[in-house]
Amino acid sequence: MRGSRSLLYVFLAVPLAYLLALVAFPIAYNIVMSVQDVNLGNIARFDRPFVGLDNYRTVLADPDFRHVLGNSLIFVGANVLAQVGIGLAVALFFAQRFPGVHPLRGLLLAAWLLPALVVGALWKWLFATQYGVVNFVLISTHLISTPVHWLSDPSVSLTSITIANIWLGMPFSMILISAALTGIPLEPYEAAALDGAGPVQRFRYITLPALRPALFAVACLVTIYTMRAFDLIFAMTEGGPLDASNVLPLFSYQASFQRFQFGLGAAIGSFAVVIVVGVALLYIQTLRQETQA
Repeated sequence: MRGSRSLLYVFLAVPLAYLLALVAFPIAYNIVMSVQDVNLGNIARFDRPFVGLDNYRTVLADPDFRHVLGNSLIFVGANVLAQVGIGLAVALFFAQRFPGVHPLRGLLLAAWLLPALVVGALWKWLFATQYGVVNFVLISTHLISTPVHWLSDPSVSLTSITIANIWLGMPFSMILISAALTGIPLEPYEAAALDGAGPVQRFRYITLPALRPALFAVACLVTIYTMRAFDLIFAMTEGGPLDASNVLPLFSYQASFQRFQFGLGAAIGSFAVVIVVGVALLYIQTLRQETQA
């Protein structure tokens, strides 16, 4: 028993050390930088000038930040609605029994395993103005008469990166919802079928209420993953044109490593951290209620 307890402490110490070194310390260091005047001359020192909340005031007064924050909220909201909605529809489709269902579901999941940089490069080619597949198909089907500048037009660039991110993240939502579907017992469906309930009624009164906690948890996870999206957007548009497709993580990177305003970059990153932590707390609360139920 004494040896088992010591081994338990070792197993607990390893993930705790990981969380402290790679999660807690970077967040704490970012918060410290956000209240300091940090530049290339003093970034290697710890005795940097303390400026209090001046960086946050500067960020909030910046119209570019407010524009990027709006982009982030639209980007996250569209991804949550689309990834959860399409993921639910695809999960219901693959819940049916037909030949090749498992290989097709695995093939769909393979898209989620691709690195985001690779997906960004792929969609950048698809959305190319002159030789892109998207414009070729739309022109060939006479849906448009002239090529659309998907990545260089400020009015559609945010839509372009949103479509690409939905394509990348939807299989993750699908597989989580599929797992929740397998946990629904068959007895209510059989009883409803005997009572004459159709597919729509069974979905509305049985499937949807049973999936509600799982759908909320998936929405929280999609929000967290989408809120920290960086590499896909960087590969496609780098936040342009004119910040039309810029989001908070990329805006923080630009302030820190392109303009070398590390304090402002840390303050911008802190806003994203607050949003992610708030959603993570909602997710943990949902898991706790589901476990108690």
